[in-house]
Amino acid sequence: MTATDGSVATAATADPRFAAARQVADAVLLEGYVLYPYRASAAKNRLRWQFGVLVPPAWGPAHGEHACQRTEVLMEPKGDATLALELRFLHAQRRTVQRALDGGGFAEVDELQLADRVLVPWDEGTEEHVELTVPVAELTGDGVTVPFTRPARDDIETVVGDDGRTAGRLVRRTEKIEGVLRLRAVELDGAYRVFRLTAVVENTSPWTPGAGAAAGSDAVVAADREAALPRSLVAAHLLLGLDSGSFLSMTDPPEWAREAVAACENLHTWPVLAGEAGRADVVLSSPIILEDHPAIAPESAGAMYDATEIDEILALRTAALTDQEKREARGTDARAAAVIDLADSLPPEVLERLHGAVRSLREVTGPDGPEQITEIPDEEAVFRPDTPWWDPAGTDTADPARDRITVDGAPVGPGSRVLLRPGPRRTDAQDLFLHGRAALVEAVLHDVDGGVHLAVTVEDDPGADIRREQGRFLYFQPDEVTLLEDA
Repeated sequence: MTATDGSVATAATADPRFAAARQVADAVLLEGYVLYPYRASAAKNRLRWQFGVLVPPAWGPAHGEHACQRTEVLMEPKGDATLALELRFLHAQRRTVQRALDGGGFAEVDELQLADRVLVPWDEGTEEHVELTVPVAELTGDGVTVPFTRPARDDIETVVGDDGRTAGRLVRRTEKIEGVLRLRAVELDGAYRVFRLTAVVENTSPWTPGAGAAAGSDAVVAADREAALPRSLVAAHLLLGLDSGSFLSMTDPPEWAREAVAACENLHTWPVLAGEAGRADVVLSSPIILEDHPAIAPESAGAMYDATEIDEILALRTAALTDQEKREARGTDARAAAVIDLADSLPPEVLERLHGAVRSLREVTGPDGPEQITEIPDEEAVFRPDTPWWDPAGTDTADPARDRITVDGAPVGPGSRVLLRPGPRRTDAQDLFLHGRAALVEAVLHDVDGGVHLAVTVEDDPGADIRREQGRFLYFQPDEVTLLEDA
């Protein structure tokens, strides 16, 4: 068995099989790390670390938090297979801000104003790793127990102003963490060589909450949690990999393994197949519920941390922050500063990629479904007649109940039956679901820009009469329909 207990994974110990899964694992690690508007003063950034927090055992049970998490998965190792494991978590370090005094020395302050940022007290998260490689054969019987420790330490960073003089300093205090990782494999009875792998991660730090104040008061509970967090494993999760063999899906196992999968006990974590699609040699055990083979959206331009929001909205809102708000965000955390810089530098074509990607429709429409949206069309893509309805040169005024428009050389108007074929410029998911459906034209409408639209109701729609009575139609351009032969 080999193990590393360092805070940074090295090239020599990092398992290459984890490369694809680690992109999603990084998102899990930093889920909700700092929320829009990315300032420490924002109300929703005052209660942090929501997912996968393993607190010291003296704090957790009485306050609804947990000191350990348990992962159980089924695996089919081949021959003398070896298991690679990587425990990853954030270690919260408390940062205080001090201002340089004129007569020498430093004084702690609530903020330090600089030209490009406003430094404030904050809890930063440093990445920690515990890595282990062990033959599966050694995991049977009593299994393997690996204790780990992160020592307490103090770090000081000098802050220099625009004039080159020392403006202050940042003092970071990291508390000691103790933990243990327990692994055990049990071969199950049956026709196949299947093992149930159990991995338990536990915070064993001996810290206890302070005493003396009114027990159970909200202020004491909040203060004790603030003291417990720097001694906690935050966003703790596991990467597991087999060099020979495979894991079974815990969400969609083969029929013969369903009973054994149902008997697995997972506490405060959710194991899924990870890594490249089609492979089953890597598992990500996450405190956030995921599907098998989760992946980062290809349109994503970078980490935004506030995953409860949509990247497009976050980018636009962040870019619209005032200069003062951006200075405060940059001084809150280096990761928040990176989000500000990202939002300020996104080119229009990247923002366009964030808008309108609906990958889930591919399974519905299939490979012969509607054309995928690849670019935003210009105004010329909108159908317009040679003479708009409001032009004095026109022969008639607009009459939706009688007007007709020519489609493929044939007149189309109220009462015409058409086949719907939404074009690539459309981004409405409802329109895409209607691709290939027959519809009845109810009216021909003209807008003030000279564009023409067909108001339709879909055939076999039980609510068509109500839509017709209320005038709540669906609208398509004339080049998005084909006249049915029996019309």
